[in-house]
Amino acid sequence: MKLYDTLTDLFTDLKDRDREIRFIDGENDESALKFGELRDRALALLGSLQARGMQHGDELIIFSKSNESFVIAFWAAVLGGIVPVPVAVGISDEHKLKLFRILSQLENPTLFTEMDLLQRLHDFAEEQELANITELLDTHAVLMSDVTPGDHGEIYASQPDDIGFIQYSSGSTSDPKGVVLTHRNLCVNIRAIVEGFDWGPDDQALSWMPLTHDMGLIGFHLSVMAAGMNHAVMDTSLFVRRPLLWMSKAHELRATQLCSPNFGYKHFLKLFERKGLPGIDLSCVKLIVNGAEPISWDLCEEFLAALAPHGLKRNTMLPVYGLAEATVGVSFSPLGPEYERVVMDRHSLQIGETYRPVDPADADAVSFVKVGKAIRDVDIRIASDDDQVLTDGHIGHIQLRGGSVTERIYGDEGATSELFTADGWLRTGDCGVFVDDALVITGRQKDIIIVNGQNYYPHDIEEIVAQLEGLDLNKVVVAGATPKGGQTEELITFVLFRQDPDSFRPLVQQVRDIVGEHAGLEVDKVIPVARIPKTTSGKVQRAKLLQAYADGEFDEALSVLAPVDDSNDESFDEDPIVVELVAICREVAKDRKIGPDDNLFEVGVTSLTLTEIVLAVDEKYPGKLDISDLFDYPTLREIAALLKRET
Repeated sequence: MKLYDTLTDLFTDLKDRDREIRFIDGENDESALKFGELRDRALALLGSLQARGMQHGDELIIFSKSNESFVIAFWAAVLGGIVPVPVAVGISDEHKLKLFRILSQLENPTLFTEMDLLQRLHDFAEEQELANITELLDTHAVLMSDVTPGDHGEIYASQPDDIGFIQYSSGSTSDPKGVVLTHRNLCVNIRAIVEGFDWGPDDQALSWMPLTHDMGLIGFHLSVMAAGMNHAVMDTSLFVRRPLLWMSKAHELRATQLCSPNFGYKHFLKLFERKGLPGIDLSCVKLIVNGAEPISWDLCEEFLAALAPHGLKRNTMLPVYGLAEATVGVSFSPLGPEYERVVMDRHSLQIGETYRPVDPADADAVSFVKVGKAIRDVDIRIASDDDQVLTDGHIGHIQLRGGSVTERIYGDEGATSELFTADGWLRTGDCGVFVDDALVITGRQKDIIIVNGQNYYPHDIEEIVAQLEGLDLNKVVVAGATPKGGQTEELITFVLFRQDPDSFRPLVQQVRDIVGEHAGLEVDKVIPVARIPKTTSGKVQRAKLLQAYADGEFDEALSVLAPVDDSNDESFDEDPIVVELVAICREVAKDRKIGPDDNLFEVGVTSLTLTEIVLAVDEKYPGKLDISDLFDYPTLREIAALLKRET
């Protein structure tokens, strides 16, 4: 495809104004926006923004629950030379604090949002006594409902080196990092994506990935726009609530291009195994792009086997590798052949070592998936700890250069400097090896933890845990690990504790509760350790703790801390529905002891787990409980009373 200089050029060059974006907000709740209508509405919003005094170079934070409003606001900003700054909407206090930190970090921001979100932000800012934020919200917020039809805004002639948008990392208790992507970065990567996937105007894309995520926005909106494709954007929360709708819509739309990270397949299969999807035909699917978090061979196999009777072909699964600092795409598996597994001895996965292939049945075997070769305009090398290039077959640090690689972190010269080697290669923080000219990701040297496709910084979570009485940052280490035979990364918290492990039990629940409340994350393991390994300079050695965990050194302590199974003890309650609900919760959230009167929002489970509980209840009581009901009926006893009234 043509290499555009800017996103503005790409958008104004769209040939078919009748192509459309379909927004799926429910099974029977959809709207469509033709490319021509999108242009008109974006220019109308731009006119409103410019009337408020916004100019090229100003920043527009897009904080919206509506995918349609998001897309309109994004293109309005692009056309006006205004810098879009997408920020995910969340319900926790940490999400609000992240937004406030971004507001404070940017030079001249305006917030685009909805009235109910703005009111929540305003109330929270007042509670926290953040007068500067309150003032910004009062004076620098614009609502889609305030936009009235009027003169179109004036299109600004952006240049290739102008900022296309800023992609912020997770980060709430510390300053979030803004990856600066220029128009050149974006257009180079978009061309590589379209060519690498062999997309054309006859294809149909469907994505449930959030538009605040690089795969959702760049991979499955900007790139499909460039390819001139019809595409559908399914609300992410809808997918979480109703995962089967994903494939139902793929069947209905005759979608050819899909995408999902690991957790999406796992979430889908949980319900699919119980309910199935009779009558769907997925033979139309050409590609399912698999990325955004470590790829599980076993989970891919399970997913493809489950949907094979519905026409889904094995060679549709396309593992890829990417990261925000390289716009999004870095390497793709080849089109056509089935994806490939590489089985290695986990003890050989050290920097500078040559990987050792082993039989999958070997006790120390660990499976990885090839993620292909570098895409157009990207170079990849494997390097040692001192940035020396290693030959194929050696495990090392993955480093990149190319036209899609960012040049800086917004407003942070120190972070920018740390990001690059002396000779100008980007340090990805990931580790890998080339096997038969294909890249294999073996782990991460950097501390970032990936949960449900989203990045989290351990330090942020450590600061939350350190709020507990008797703890401080020197006693807490948070890390992510994929256990042997596991499919997704576990969130593990190590706590310095030298007493009997049994006396540690109350702290386990406290850690889970506070992380669930403040970060919306579920802690898989809370492990007492006698010492926290550190370098001579005092830096925590997370890798050593994770290696000890993988070697089973903490198994005895974990067995002592395992929850007592009292699921057959019904003496605590005489209400059979309450007993049934308790059993459901303990099946879904196996590491949690949830009682009849426990507030589900305060027991340390994630929103995804809450959704799975609601889905399981719906199996027993169809149509009687919605996830929104939990806000009014947050305990199992209250839910039981609701179910009785609805039955």
